[in-house]
Amino acid sequence: EATQEQYDRMSAHDLFVKFGLSKRLVEDFIKPTLLVGLFKPPEELSALVVMELLYYYALAHQDSFDVRWIKNGTVADSLVLPLAEKLQSVYGLHVMGGCRVGEISVGESEDGKNMVNQITYQDASGKTTTMRDVDGVILALGCKGMESVVRASPDLAKFKEFSLAASLKGIDVISCRIWFDRIVPTRTPANVFSRFEALRGAGGTFFMLDQLQENSPDLWGEDAAEVLDEDDEVIESTRGSVVACDFYNAGGLMSLSDEDIIKTLTDELLPSAVPRFADAKVVDSWVGKYPGVVSWFSPGSYNKRPPLEGAGNALPNVKCAGDWVRMGEREHGAKGLCQERAYVSGFEAANSLLSSTTDAFVATQVLPVREDEAQFKAAVEINRKVMGSGLLPRFWTR
Repeated sequence: EATQEQYDRMSAHDLFVKFGLSKRLVEDFIKPTLLVGLFKPPEELSALVVMELLYYYALAHQDSFDVRWIKNGTVADSLVLPLAEKLQSVYGLHVMGGCRVGEISVGESEDGKNMVNQITYQDASGKTTTMRDVDGVILALGCKGMESVVRASPDLAKFKEFSLAASLKGIDVISCRIWFDRIVPTRTPANVFSRFEALRGAGGTFFMLDQLQENSPDLWGEDAAEVLDEDDEVIESTRGSVVACDFYNAGGLMSLSDEDIIKTLTDELLPSAVPRFADAKVVDSWVGKYPGVVSWFSPGSYNKRPPLEGAGNALPNVKCAGDWVRMGEREHGAKGLCQERAYVSGFEAANSLLSSTTDAFVATQVLPVREDEAQFKAAVEINRKVMGSGLLPRFWTR
């Protein structure tokens, strides 16, 4: 923990300067990678988390530095919805979608311990309801959600673990989808925007959904019958490319209108990346703006990030989950800003909650990431021996 805190106090930019990384390496490769991997440039990121990201995505497993895209539909309707339905039908749980948590109240249990015992929430219609006799809570929240819940919950705010987490700020993100009138071939289906002035400091990606999801009728909101000829053959010309574009660290773009954002993409960014986009016309488009919703691993933020154990024994029936939590003894190989870490932390938070609130339970076994590649393990061993010898102090940290 002490070593982690030392690296966390330093920005990734400072670390790169101290180790003499060339400006070209940083500007042409590392900075674009960080803008789409941690959504901020090196000078605004903790050196600790940047090293974790480079370890997880590039160094220890080099063939994992790639993009996976769900084959059909969306994560919400293809993964989350079936899971919710199974939880309700098989395990008898009640999933209350569309509800917004208000105040979380703390009381004393029979043995004198602080325990969350009541939650006030609003349902989808806006009706306020109080849930009493609460057994346990897992705060699977990002920074913006944590800020909202803690602000509305004076009892929770008394615990520094939650008030500190609520003080952390997030990163602005913009998501777009554009439907074109013709197919635009690209070298790869997953692509990164880098060093364009039109980005205004943001990082950007664009994904060719017609290549990743085979340009199915669902991608266009159509029934298959609408795009078949008289011989029941698909009329390919009725559908062009569908592009998903995302901007990260998007504060400089948030004030633009939806129309101007789409115009920036279709008139400047996409044609600059793939010239044939200049000939394509927009059939439809959609823009979503999400201010402050993504975890920002800023220098010095490590000690403010919520522990998976919450306030520990001081409030044993509240745990935390998400990619930003400090997992402590339950730490996992999935690092940085990633869905895998958020997913694993949910299992471990549930294991911890059951351990704190019940006498007997069967813990969910969490699969580790696969073994590090041989060359990375060799480098780690050399580093361990050199640093353990005391011959080379960590002069770059303090």
